[in-house]
Amino acid sequence: MAKTKTVYVCSHCGADSPKWVGKCPSCGEWNTYVEEMIAKEPAAKRTIPGLTDNAKARPTLLRDVTTEEEARIDMRNEELNRVLGGGLVKGSLVLIGGEPGIGKSTLVLQTVLGLDGMKTLYVSGEESSRQLKLRADRLSSNDSPCFVLCETNLEQIFVQAQNIQPDLMIIDSIQTVFTEMVESSPGSVSQVRECSAAILKYAKETGVPVLLIGHINKEGSIAGPKVLEHIVDTVLQFEGDQHYMYRILRSIKNRFGSTAELGIYEMRQDGLREVSNPSELLLTQNHEGLSGVAIAAAIEGIRPFLIETQALVSSAVYGTPQRSATGFDLRRMNMLLAVLEKRAGFKLVQKDVFLNIAGGLRVNDPAIDLAVISAILSSSLDISIEPGTCLAGEVGLSGEIRPVNRIEQRILEAERLGFSRILIPYNNLKGFDVSKSKIQIIQVKKVEEAFRQLFG
Repeated sequence: MAKTKTVYVCSHCGADSPKWVGKCPSCGEWNTYVEEMIAKEPAAKRTIPGLTDNAKARPTLLRDVTTEEEARIDMRNEELNRVLGGGLVKGSLVLIGGEPGIGKSTLVLQTVLGLDGMKTLYVSGEESSRQLKLRADRLSSNDSPCFVLCETNLEQIFVQAQNIQPDLMIIDSIQTVFTEMVESSPGSVSQVRECSAAILKYAKETGVPVLLIGHINKEGSIAGPKVLEHIVDTVLQFEGDQHYMYRILRSIKNRFGSTAELGIYEMRQDGLREVSNPSELLLTQNHEGLSGVAIAAAIEGIRPFLIETQALVSSAVYGTPQRSATGFDLRRMNMLLAVLEKRAGFKLVQKDVFLNIAGGLRVNDPAIDLAVISAILSSSLDISIEPGTCLAGEVGLSGEIRPVNRIEQRILEAERLGFSRILIPYNNLKGFDVSKSKIQIIQVKKVEEAFRQLFG
């Protein structure tokens, strides 16, 4: 009979302790220890049904190891293939996290239904088969071989997987799956750790790729122990504002590709639509003659696109002026306002300042600083920026325009979309042939020079 004991496990890093402590000695987080019952099973019993133990590993010289290109599966989804690094690697374990209702299950089910001739096992621990059927009818009319299993017992899932022999398996979600080897509730630290380790062993030994869907906590990180992100091969974050139609798929960790890639989707009634050219969608509005609008040449991952930066400056109604930013860091906006007042001489102390990144996107690229202060000044002076002008540059504390990375991609994207001129930092064009460019490139050193070019 298995021996049971009570331990306290940190829900943030997975460290355990025989007694409760307020501050975790491993990760330093407060009030993260939860009580769990753990059953000690003999090593012989801790096996996965349908899997045989491999021979014991032996050391190998590094020069004798053969390197071959990983066999990848085309997911028939260009954005997902880009984020995965060219496709789904066989035998890999991919974790997709995101807020509730953001579209994780929709993305996975829509992708699975588009795979012709690929046998898929969709394990759902949250929805019934009827709910999945209704969603599938709404997303696609393709009759792909997709098996649905509504089960949360890990041992039963492996038994059914052995019978079906799928080419791809989906677990929705990992927090609902439990194993009989651990006597704790589903979603606990020990259950998530044991189940993910067993699924990883299944994927590596059978060569079947597994997609895990995971919940996130209120801090925005994936729920469960941090070791879950270390176990899996790839971690994808699906994010966006539910009030807007755009969704972004980011790669946080990828053992088989770059983490600088991202995919952009548009949420529609019939599912998610891939957005191959986000700049044209984000610049659909005509703001000619309106003040407070500046176009920024931004980079997300390694993809360039142009976004609208909107600002509104008005007199403060109350004693303390308001500062509000949507899609931009509020602390950085306050720093830029201080630079405007100290270095450029524009008094905005008694003004309300509201900033918005159009389209519901959240951009962390520092190169949009120049567009932010230009939009704020345009609204304050009530003078519109000349149409066909875009900006790229990081603003320093002394008012200088600092160089930014991938300036060639930003210039080419602005030129492709028909812009006539672009303001960039001084000496940021090393190795770039300006003579072949059809767009007027204006180099500026300080914010005063940029304002003279924009407003005369």
